[in-house]
Amino acid sequence: MATPHMATGRRKTSIARVRLVPGTGKRTVNGVDLDRYFCRISLSRIATEPLLAVNMADKFDVVALVRGGGASGQAGAVSLGVARALQVIDPSLRALLGKEGFLTRDARMKERKKYGQAGARKRFQFSKR
Repeated sequence: MATPHMATGRRKTSIARVRLVPGTGKRTVNGVDLDRYFCRISLSRIATEPLLAVNMADKFDVVALVRGGGASGQAGAVSLGVARALQVIDPSLRALLGKEGFLTRDARMKERKKYGQAGARKRFQFSKR
């Protein structure tokens, strides 16, 4: 068996540990087929976009372990992990993956609720009297 290439991806509160193993294109997330794990086709596409961008979708098996967050964050975390693992395999892919934005960690997080307010931005109702 060929050596797997590992990388970590994060998005919101999700963390994905991704292994790329030379193979036939089989993709699993937490032991479940990727398309069954991410019920929406758009999320499956997001998770595998880096492989499609470099035309290596059928050359590597993707094995991802994901924890935390929701479906959208997990798909983004898998995407970043796949892109980083591809960069480890072939450093010449860095320029293409970077130009497409796959190597950029999306830093947007949920804004915290502030004291004296109803939520992060919402205020309690104001009355003059």
